[in-house]
Amino acid sequence: MKKILTLGLCLTAWSAMAQHTPMNEIIAKVQQQYAPDKRTVIFQVEATEDGHVRGKTSSLEAHQALLAELKAAGTSVQDDMQVLPSAELGEKTQAIVRVSVCNIRSAPKHAAELATQALLGTPLNVYEQENGWYRVQTPDQYISWVDHGSIQLVTKAEAEAWEKTRKLLYLTPYGFTYSEPNTDSQTVSDIVAGDLLAYQGEKGSFYEVAYPDGRKAYIKKTDARFYADWLASVRISETSLVSTSKKLMGLPYLWGGTSFKGVDCSGFTKTVYFLNGVQLPRDASQQVYSGMLVDAEKDWSKLRPGDLLFFGKHNEDGTEKVVHVAMWLGENQFIHASNYVMVSSVDPTAANYDAFNVGRYLRSKRIIDHYTNALKLSKK
Repeated sequence: MKKILTLGLCLTAWSAMAQHTPMNEIIAKVQQQYAPDKRTVIFQVEATEDGHVRGKTSSLEAHQALLAELKAAGTSVQDDMQVLPSAELGEKTQAIVRVSVCNIRSAPKHAAELATQALLGTPLNVYEQENGWYRVQTPDQYISWVDHGSIQLVTKAEAEAWEKTRKLLYLTPYGFTYSEPNTDSQTVSDIVAGDLLAYQGEKGSFYEVAYPDGRKAYIKKTDARFYADWLASVRISETSLVSTSKKLMGLPYLWGGTSFKGVDCSGFTKTVYFLNGVQLPRDASQQVYSGMLVDAEKDWSKLRPGDLLFFGKHNEDGTEKVVHVAMWLGENQFIHASNYVMVSSVDPTAANYDAFNVGRYLRSKRIIDHYTNALKLSKK
């Protein structure tokens, strides 16, 4: 009897193990199809030996597809997955950045790597919280962690109300907001180009504004424009891109930076295009899929100002790794964030010749007239 019982337990364990492997294969297949980039979709799922599927995802579509695939495979499964946002957030599954530049990190701690930044007034999706940190998604779909002090948690209705509020776009590279309509009064906070504040009124040469958390302040009229007016008037062109890029000249390199407080290579190109009404993906390895291919042979004569140059390496397996991006200025020169924002040349005889990057050049893409990600016209 004991031998029969032992054999039965072994068969049960073997059956569970046999089921476990194909379940994980199906999970990997669904992840590859619906959540291939962990920077933009949360998909942390695993199968247990007793037939449970555990974990979490930000994609309802991925969750439904996984269950359908498992069912189609004849797999008996217990669904223990969590589809974010987390229920513990209640109705406050949105947030609005309430500081000039919000630092968003790769893990829920200040010591974690800086992943990206978001500017004042930017709406965010909120997925979960951990010890005062919130996992958020920016408008360019990037997902990472932000501390509670940088954001104002809001409900969907409150987020929509902020969206509809008439707003002012700050256009001076760096400045301050003031407690009274004069620059000798107490500062409320610093402010950088691209920040959004709610319009409240006017006093002399100042606008009265409100922060997402309700704080009131004043900014000089000469430093800002109504967002809708600016958006209606902005015309992306070779000239405007070059002009904007040179306003960032000398800005320090900051890994994860996407603002006038510091930029990395893709943060630089992203900021330049954002201030010209176009929202690029966050990283160079994502931006490389934007626009139209114009060159892959170092034929610099094909390039126009504003084109993006991508650099990296070819792997032995035939794949490539994109690690750097720059913007073409014309006359054999490109501008990029490398130590600081600088201008380099592809001309071997030039004093600023960049042999290192020319040597790892991959291709160039044209964004002008080839983008579908213009900033929203619905904002006020």
